[in-house]
Amino acid sequence: MRTYHQSRARRLGDAVISVFIRAGVVPGSYLLTTKGRKTGQPRTNPITVVERDGRRWLVAPYGPVSWVHNARAAGRVTLRRRGQTLEYSVREVTPAEAGPVLKQYVGLARPTRPYFLATPDAAVEEFVAEADRHPVFELLPVQDGPA
Repeated sequence: MRTYHQSRARRLGDAVISVFIRAGVVPGSYLLTTKGRKTGQPRTNPITVVERDGRRWLVAPYGPVSWVHNARAAGRVTLRRRGQTLEYSVREVTPAEAGPVLKQYVGLARPTRPYFLATPDAAVEEFVAEADRHPVFELLPVQDGPA
C-alpha cells in the first residue's frame, strides 16, 4: 500500500473535491482563487460559501490558511463554479457577527469539518468563542468605478 505525506494527501483530496465543485455537485461550494503574497501567482482552494439574508460569507475552516492571508492582503477574491466566475471584495467580520455564520457553516459542512469544538446544535455563543480560530469574511460586490 502506498502512503502519502499529509500535505500531499490534502492536495490530492483538494484536487478531487475541485472536480466535483466545478461540476456543481457540492452544494454551496466554490473554487476560491487568490493571488499569492510572495509569488503573485494565482492559488486555488475549494471553499464553502454561507448565504444568509441575501449576503454571502466565506469561512476559513481551519485557522489562518494561506488563502486567508492572501485575501486579507489583496482585499479581493475570485469564486468559480460551473464555468461562472464571480469577483468579490472581502471584509473580515467581528466574532459577534461571525458566530451565527459559523453555526450555519458547521450545519452545512459538518461531516468534513471535525476541527470545530462546537457541535451543530450548540448555542451561538460557543461559535463566537471559536471565531478567533476560524476567520469569517463577508463577500461584497466589487465596485471598480467611483461611487
